[in-house]
Amino acid sequence: MTASLAAKRALDLAVAVPLLLLTLPVQAVVAAAVAADLGRPVLFAQARPGRDGIPFTMRKFRSMRDVDPSRGLVDDASRLTPFGRWLRASSLDELPTLWNVVRGEMSLVGPRPLLVQYLPLYSPAEARRHEVAPGLTGLAQVSGRNALSWQEKFALDVEYVDRRSLLLDLRILVATARAVLLRKGISADGEATMPVFAGTTAREP
Repeated sequence: MTASLAAKRALDLAVAVPLLLLTLPVQAVVAAAVAADLGRPVLFAQARPGRDGIPFTMRKFRSMRDVDPSRGLVDDASRLTPFGRWLRASSLDELPTLWNVVRGEMSLVGPRPLLVQYLPLYSPAEARRHEVAPGLTGLAQVSGRNALSWQEKFALDVEYVDRRSLLLDLRILVATARAVLLRKGISADGEATMPVFAGTTAREP
């Protein structure tokens, strides 16, 4: 492990471990609220691509009802409850993901882990976002979050890969605290969250 990676890992543990322990009472309350609003299980677990595209299981608090075509619950807009919207807006749904950081599957800062099925859809330049560990927050999240287009997000992800440093991570963490308080960019225009990524139109040769 290089010195820069060791420093980044040290920062991850120095922040994530105390934060995980300190938020356990909050997580217990949120878990009870999720169980009351959405039922069990209270955690959402899904395979996401990690560094080099290697999948890991990411866990968050549930914010959506299960898919149920008979009740019209087929997309994010219909499945997301008012409580789920608040949970996402407050970023409290992300608290269990701190465990992924402690385990080394994620970092505090890096490109957000998206869906495994997106892997073959990236252009070669966009795929560079997987050269580093995914993060709880990142340059795209503090630059507009879901209000950005996919292409804008990926460009910022790759910019982070090229510019990454401990100082940049610290700046992003400070900006993240501000963004969470302001609750900006929670969803894309006309979407409950973000539209499905269907691939980049202009491919690199």
